[in-house]
Formats: sequence, structure tokens, C-alpha cells
Amino acid sequence: MKKEYVYTPSDEVCSQEIYLRVDADSDIVEEIRFTGGCHGNTQGIAALVKGMKREEVIARLRGIRCKKKSTSCPDQLARALEQM
Repeated sequence: MKKEYVYTPSDEVCSQEIYLRVDADSDIVEEIRFTGGCHGNTQGIAALVKGMKREEVIARLRGIRCKKKSTSCPDQLARALEQM
């Protein structure tokens, strides 16, 4: 069974939406797609976390900040995975 979720990030980041698909049985991230944001960076993040356990992604990305902002696209991805 697959869990799918669409998350609307904080207005502090450039991305407007994050689509997530996680395998419900293994809790493995299968797909991440960002709408907006720095295209190369968001594609890179999505490729790096594919195949990882959801909790591992959260642990690695939670709290990352972008410049002087209180959050970032990676942090918003972690928050989305927490809310799933």
C-alpha cells in the first residue's frame, strides 16, 4: 500500500508544494516532487532521499535553514514527512 501526501510549505521558502509517496509497509520514501524552489537543489534532494526510511530523512533534514530564514526546502520536506 502506498501513502501519498501533498504538503504546502511555509511562505518562507521558494517551493509552493511538495508531493510525497511513501510505501506504507516499509516506510520507504518512493517519490518526492517539489513545485517551485531551486530546481536543481530540489531535484537533488528528491533523488538523495529516494529509497530512504521516512524517519531517517526527517532526522537528517529537520532544522536545516536557508540563509536567515527559520526554515528551508529540506526542512519543509522533513515537516511534510512528519505530518504524513
